[in-house]
Amino acid sequence: MNPVFAVTSAIVAASAPIDVASVQAGLDALPAPAAVYLSGACLAQPLTVASNKPALVDERSPLRIASVTKTFTAATILRLWEQGVLDLDEPVSGLTSSGLLDPLTAAGYDFDRITVRHLLNHTSGLYDHASDARYQQMWFDQPDHQWTRAEQIALSARWSGPLHPAGTRFAYADTGYIILGDIIENVTNRPLHEAVREQLKFDQLDLHETWWEVVEKPPRGVEGKAPQSLRGQPTDHLHGSLDVYGGGGLIMSARDMATFFQAMFEDRIFDHPRTLSEMTRPMPHEGGDRYRLGIMAHTPQGDWRSQGFWHSGFWGTVVYYIPAKRLTVAAVTSDQAAYAELNTMVQDLIAKIPCEW
Repeated sequence: MNPVFAVTSAIVAASAPIDVASVQAGLDALPAPAAVYLSGACLAQPLTVASNKPALVDERSPLRIASVTKTFTAATILRLWEQGVLDLDEPVSGLTSSGLLDPLTAAGYDFDRITVRHLLNHTSGLYDHASDARYQQMWFDQPDHQWTRAEQIALSARWSGPLHPAGTRFAYADTGYIILGDIIENVTNRPLHEAVREQLKFDQLDLHETWWEVVEKPPRGVEGKAPQSLRGQPTDHLHGSLDVYGGGGLIMSARDMATFFQAMFEDRIFDHPRTLSEMTRPMPHEGGDRYRLGIMAHTPQGDWRSQGFWHSGFWGTVVYYIPAKRLTVAAVTSDQAAYAELNTMVQDLIAKIPCEW
């Protein structure tokens, strides 16, 4: 167990009581199908609660997890860091494919000053092309378009120059993770999906409902991803390349998300305890306590008794790990319209589970 998350007291409850009926009622009240999956040392066994709606989703439904992928990209970078392959504080210039950064450089970005760490914690000053309404409209105007990494980076450069000096404040930018995906490919000389799968030990973890969209096929026995919508508008016809280069791209089930997060926080991914400590430590810049290296930190006011680490995804996915409870909770919905309520439900559920180490 990493020293940061070491057990400090005896377990309070061997099996935390959960009001399943209440969770079920909450899920049924959401505007779209949803499911919650819980696992961890304080539960007698993993638990799934899914809403009783048409087009059901459950803990094994593979879905586009969007930005939850960022935790996987960051963890891969950190694996390469602990192996001495790259330095988190080295400049990005020289690490990427030739010409990839040219549009951004022309727009005023200085990649001799922007480091790998700045990309990981979203302090690079890069403009986030993915959250721009113009880009999202392009998805529906050109649903079959096969986006390239370079095209997406060029959009960021076209729409904005640097938002702030590198390292000074948090400003979420999918664009930075697209660059990190390219860096992983360059330093490993492997396609991104292969490097992530190998470095993060996907096969050893038996992630049964996990694959990288566009470049990998569903595992044997898995028919394909579950249907997803954006506020009632179907999105499955949108080509997966719109979000597949490191800022997003993974298709996973709630169970697989929870399995990976639990493995990462319980010392089954990284070789050295200091790596998880590096990933999760706060930094002094504005927003540095809220977002670490590819993962968000949450400190509730008096509820959880300790910090939680988590990430969410655009289409309606979220996963939490609570060190003091040794608890992992993953939740998914088939429509983004239900996400905000679902996430609130998950936070309330975590607060009510008394299990504590």
